[in-house]
Amino acid sequence: MNRTGQDMNGSNIVELGSNRLTSDLVQESATLYGSETPRIHSPLNDLPSRGGELIDFAAQLWPEGFMPWQKFVAEHTLKVKPDGRWATPINCVVVARQSGKSTYMLARIAMGLFHWDESLQVASAHRLVTSLEQFRQLVSIIESHDDLAKTIKRIRWQHGNEEIETLHGTRFVIKAGGAAARGLSKPESVHLDELREMHDLESFASLRYTLMAAKNPQVNAFSNAGDAHSIVLNQFRERGLAAMAGAADDIGYFEWSAPNDIISDPKNWQAANPALGYTIHIDNIKAVLNDPPDVVMTEVLCRWVQTISSCVGAAEWENCIDPDVNLDPEKLTWLGLDLSPDRKHGALVAAQKLGDEEFVVKLLHTWTNPLQLDDKAIANDVAPYCRKYPIEYLLYSKRTSGAVASRLIPAGIPVFDMDSDYPQACDEMLGAINSGRLKHSGNQSELTTQMLSAVQLRRGDGGWVIGRRASQAAVCAAVAVSLVTHFATRPETETDIMVG
Repeated sequence: MNRTGQDMNGSNIVELGSNRLTSDLVQESATLYGSETPRIHSPLNDLPSRGGELIDFAAQLWPEGFMPWQKFVAEHTLKVKPDGRWATPINCVVVARQSGKSTYMLARIAMGLFHWDESLQVASAHRLVTSLEQFRQLVSIIESHDDLAKTIKRIRWQHGNEEIETLHGTRFVIKAGGAAARGLSKPESVHLDELREMHDLESFASLRYTLMAAKNPQVNAFSNAGDAHSIVLNQFRERGLAAMAGAADDIGYFEWSAPNDIISDPKNWQAANPALGYTIHIDNIKAVLNDPPDVVMTEVLCRWVQTISSCVGAAEWENCIDPDVNLDPEKLTWLGLDLSPDRKHGALVAAQKLGDEEFVVKLLHTWTNPLQLDDKAIANDVAPYCRKYPIEYLLYSKRTSGAVASRLIPAGIPVFDMDSDYPQACDEMLGAINSGRLKHSGNQSELTTQMLSAVQLRRGDGGWVIGRRASQAAVCAAVAVSLVTHFATRPETETDIMVG
């Protein structure tokens, strides 16, 4: 029941019998804070930690010091064994973008330079500009603190080999890419940023194994969520999960990520963004929720996706599923064949019309060879499909599959070179997927993997193709789908749209 009273000016006001409205308003306006602890982490231990030293040092560098999540990382990545060596010689921290990874790394590097006497520290990121920005920020910190600046012997600004050296012999250098680290003499610590961008083990190995002769080495890697091609990050994550399950591993793995894919759920924002409420305002998260889903998933929710920059959306591809569709051996068929540029992967895809607008695609065959595919063997595999279905054309690219096509022509198999029509075919495929006109059964995981791994390669003013090399994975099936789409979407008559 409502009650009437007076405010301080004597005006009548209505007081609600329930405080529910007030509670809702308070909840809406209240600050949401990110989680202080990671959702996923390797087993914790009770060993002593030098993290407190780093936390105190960070408070000297910045008035606000570390955020709670950074204090957690400091405490648990800097545990020491009885002999003084690091308990976790490899640490991997996964957290959403702009959460304060760089701030933590700067404090850790400065600690090694000025207080822990680490003879050499190396920092590397996939992009040189990232490492350079980190170097500039560290120099700025040093210059703004007289007690640090007076211990500097020299600062060298040599492109790709920037270096800081102190009077007591400690050094910090940045390197552009892992291979550039070869030849470094006994670094004590390696700091890796944007670990998700490391797509091969060679780059990591060239850094990791420079530590073999170090007295007390440590690798500290930071990243937000990656995709299927983030090889090093994914291996670290697998090791972390295995350690959680009881495997013997001294890796330290700490992941702030959303437990599910619901983009609009504030609880997911809190789980993946530990800086929320400290340096990240909730309105800034709300402002990006309508960006491409895969980008939001990795950058904001810190969730893994198949490919971060895929031209085919996972939701749109899933909407094309029709579990009842299949190929009809009596219907006109188009086959699409594509081989990867390195000739180690190949795929054959078929398409048939289902009506005036819709059509079905199916992955018929894939090939893999760690050395190089045999064009004669592929031609022998393709020929039976050309006889099984009444094909109009086998569609291919001279750039990748010309050798196979030349073997099929003498057998009377009609082939069609799609090189000139490829950009249009890619555009037609994406339009068919986004509109739901393309149909697939949904039970071919390899087809789905390759479709969601396909990356757009821009050409000219608005044109694009599926970038075979840019995709960082085998996408032959996706290319073949685009080839067959060109014919499957071809109008039955010359007049496709009537006006008037």
